[in-house]
This record gives sequence, structure tokens and C-alpha cells, in this order.
Amino acid sequence: MKEDSHGKERRRFGRRPWGSQRPTRPSGSAHAHKAAPARTDWDHVASWYDRLVGEEGSDYHRHVILPAALRMLELSGREKLLDLCCGQGVFCRLAAPHASAVMGVDASSQLIQAARKYGGGDNISYVVADARDLGSLADGSFDAAACLMALQDLDDLDAALAGLAGALKSGGRAVIVIMHPCFRVPRQSSWGWDSDKKSQFRRLDRYGSPLEIPIYTHPGSLGGQQTVFHHRPLDQMLSALGRAGLAVVAAEELYSHHTSQPGAHSRGENRARAEIPIFLALKVRKNEK
Repeated sequence: MKEDSHGKERRRFGRRPWGSQRPTRPSGSAHAHKAAPARTDWDHVASWYDRLVGEEGSDYHRHVILPAALRMLELSGREKLLDLCCGQGVFCRLAAPHASAVMGVDASSQLIQAARKYGGGDNISYVVADARDLGSLADGSFDAAACLMALQDLDDLDAALAGLAGALKSGGRAVIVIMHPCFRVPRQSSWGWDSDKKSQFRRLDRYGSPLEIPIYTHPGSLGGQQTVFHHRPLDQMLSALGRAGLAVVAAEELYSHHTSQPGAHSRGENRARAEIPIFLALKVRKNEK
């Protein structure tokens, strides 16, 4: 699970300074010579991410993302759950009492090591594996799965969703949570204040083009390490789910739980938080054969 570790306005919300960004190939496009998959594990930023998220998750994890994912999954207590890109295993530990077995998978060996250190239950296991190539883990044995705040960190969306679908039983379901692609695009979205209307508004400068956006772990330091955020418009996300044989059966737009301290702008800020979502949660079901 990779949250908006990318803090406010992706500061995993927008981090400063921003690196260059370039359009990406639409997911699923043909390549004359297929290059080796780019490294997307977070070993190089694992210490920073562990300090940010820790054992129980960040503020948005605890109050928004994790409760929504657990509620939407509707685990029965007798089911096997896969947490894809599990990070330090925060959601694994939360879901463990509601499942018979939980497996957390992440490409970062250091984050898996942190997950094991935190423990959390005899029915939890952790495996180091690339979400884009699950291999034998895509064995169709899982009743349910989650992928929380991680798909936008992966360069090959089709491969990740194919692995997710492959891991699920026929008719199995998954919950995916991402930064809302229509309202939260790092460097290309921001808040503004309308003095005449006394209201806060959301400004969006780019949306329709897929983008690769470097996210620095230490804003203000040009020498800081970085991850890459892959913005994709909503139609590309939904089409990729369809190609993987995953049908959207429910969706929730998730809003901030914060409120402003009393002040000249607080009413407009609170209204904007209640109207403009931060995250998008999708519940999908694997097509039955």
C-alpha cells in the first residue's frame, strides 16, 4: 500500500521542487522492442516512507483510505485476501481479523522487512514480488484483494491489473484506491480562492494527457530521492480494468476529513473539502467463467 505519501497536494499531494514531466505511452500500446521493466520498488525511499507511514498508517490512511477499503471489501472472515503493493503491511494488519488468511506483496524487500517487524497476526504472510509480474502468486486462489494508493506508482498498468485479476478466484473482488485523477494531478492541480464569491475552488491545468511526474521525498532538496507518479485520465484506468477482465461494481469518491480553524476563509475551505474529492475508490469483480 502506497498512500499519498506524496503529503499535501501530493507533497505519494504535490512535492516541491517538481522535476520535469513527459507524456507516457498509453497503457497497452505496442512496442517494437520491449525494454526491461523499469524498477518501481521503493527500496531507495523505504526509510523515508516507513517514517512517514509507520505501523498504523498516516493521517489519511487511518481516517479515509483504510476504512473505505475495508468497508467496500465486505470480508466474511472466512476468505483469503491479497494486499498488492502492501508497503509496511498497514492494511494487512487491519484486515487480518476479518479474513482467514492475508498475504501482503510488495517489490521492496525493505518495506516487507518492516511489515514483518510490525507483526500483526498469525494469519498474515508477506512476500517480495513485483506487482507487474506476480508469477505463481497469480494462481486464482484469492477471494478478495486490495491495491491501495499504488497503481499510480507503476509504469505498466495493464501488467499490474492482469496480475491482480489472475490472483483472484472467478467472481472474486478487489478494491482499488488511487489519487482522484480528475481533481488531483501533481503539479497540474491546485487550490485557489475567489475573493468575490468568498469560496475556494479547484484549478486543473492538465488532465487528458498521461504524465510521468517525479515526486521528491525531500521537498526543497534538488538532491533528494524520487519516485514517479503516473497520471492517467479516468478513461484509461477504466479501459485497463476492462482489458484485465475486472468489472467495476461500485465506486466511492473519498473526501478530506480535515476542517479549517475559524477564520476569514474557513467556511469556503470547508465547503470545498466537502465537495471536491481527494481519492477515488473502485470496487471491481473478476468476470466469472
